[in-house]
Amino acid sequence: MHRTVLIAGGGIGGLASALACARGGAVVSLFERRRAFEEFGAGIQLGPNAVRVLHEWGLRRALEAVAHEPPRLVVRDAAGGRQLGVLPLAARARERYGAPYLTIARADLLQLLLEAVQRQDQVALHLAQPVESYEEGRDSVELRFADGRCAHGALLLGADGLWSRIRAHMLGDGPPRSSGHVAYRAMLPQTALPAHLRRTGITVWLGPRLHVVEYPVHRGEWLNVVLVVEGSVAGDPQAWGEAVERGALLPIVGSISLPLRDLIEHITEWRSWSLFGRPPVAAAAQMARGRIALVGDAAHPTRPYLAQGAGMAIEDAHVLGEVLRLRSGSVEERLERYAALRWRRCARIQMQSARNGVIFHARGPMRWGRDASLRLLGERLLDQPWLYGYRAGIETEDDS
Repeated sequence: MHRTVLIAGGGIGGLASALACARGGAVVSLFERRRAFEEFGAGIQLGPNAVRVLHEWGLRRALEAVAHEPPRLVVRDAAGGRQLGVLPLAARARERYGAPYLTIARADLLQLLLEAVQRQDQVALHLAQPVESYEEGRDSVELRFADGRCAHGALLLGADGLWSRIRAHMLGDGPPRSSGHVAYRAMLPQTALPAHLRRTGITVWLGPRLHVVEYPVHRGEWLNVVLVVEGSVAGDPQAWGEAVERGALLPIVGSISLPLRDLIEHITEWRSWSLFGRPPVAAAAQMARGRIALVGDAAHPTRPYLAQGAGMAIEDAHVLGEVLRLRSGSVEERLERYAALRWRRCARIQMQSARNGVIFHARGPMRWGRDASLRLLGERLLDQPWLYGYRAGIETEDDS
């Protein structure tokens, strides 16, 4: 019991936490509400800060088998199509940060983590176990499920995502709030596109009230495309969105450059997803209290404008694994240290992501200033040494 970690949630954050904690010597019981481990969404970008952790966990070869290493990131004007800035990646990222910058399908990353967790004898995975609440005692935590059953452990990690029940019970701060943005996502084989629309790198299109990101996944064989616009969609905000025909998107995007319109017209089906979030983490106590800690989106949901949602969950998990390796300190003291190490960085990334959303969708003088800055200082503005050079761990100094 004194070494048992309970984890609510079997997404990227939950499986990463299970792997890190098992590597730290813990016995882990993970509970996922769905009947299978699956990731909704399409692709994600993994900066060197996250890839470095996955390499330390022994997943280098598994990553290389499914991910793609883009040679560069190019920023373009969505309205006129002109190039605004370029950030070389590939060899430059490896040399500068000690790890590559990768793009990967969410399902591939989840499967990679699942297989790594299944190789850990001290991890038990439980499907179809929706969490209801918990009760914290002096020496343990009781996790309660919707069917009336319960489990006991030394500590509980809430990795159950944006709509976390563990967070609701721990903080009672209400549901997430709408960001006022909608993401339309698509992923398709590159062979389904004409040659001029196929990509090897990342392209970001910036336009008034919208932006588009496109990059390869599945070893470069598929193209992931995300269109973000201002607005909202009807339906269950917790569900993966309904299919959207391309004809419905063209009036939404309005006047855009011909190459970008061509891309949108060649994709026959999209899925919509209203983006929700929370204010930035304001204190360590919002990430850990007593024997309970929050991980990933349950702790610090991050808008997708810095490409760090999965990266932050992986960093969280790595630090949790390290605090569990410590030879001294109570459970409460270890989780307090985890939160103290993580909250300022996570808050900074939440704030920067939200700020990027404003900059990406800028109009008028702000848009002109953004474009001029990118043309003049593109590489310096697009590179993020404070972000990609960060090494998550218990010895990491605050970078606030």
